[in-house]
Amino acid sequence: MGIEKKIKEEILVSELEFKASRSSGPGGQHVNKTNTRITLVFNIPNSMVLDEEDKSILMDKLANKLDTAGNLIIHSQEKRSQIQNKEIAINKFYDLLRKAFQKKKIRKATKPGKAAIEQRIKDKKAHAQKKKERRGDW
Repeated sequence: MGIEKKIKEEILVSELEFKASRSSGPGGQHVNKTNTRITLVFNIPNSMVLDEEDKSILMDKLANKLDTAGNLIIHSQEKRSQIQNKEIAINKFYDLLRKAFQKKKIRKATKPGKAAIEQRIKDKKAHAQKKKERRGDW
């Protein structure tokens, strides 16, 4: 099963762990007494949904976002509501997965066209001629 299908069917949501904490975002005095910041934790090595190949791809591609235990940690504190922040964190998680499994486009080496080569030579000769005219025999 591909990662897109797993995301659409929301199979991975069961393996996500959420923690709430105090936010530094908007909310005035309300922000000082409610836990609206959401921290999403996904343990890649212990995932039952992902196969070994998917796990190794994620471990390689997301290495700088993982802690020592292999946990992917995403924070969200943009909204005043815990539910909205939870949805934002899940969307960030899915975007990271999509980006990690996206195939990299192979660059094909190309040569400049005949007209471009001729134009470059023409410009080069004009520049050389300009330099030659500036030289004076003193």
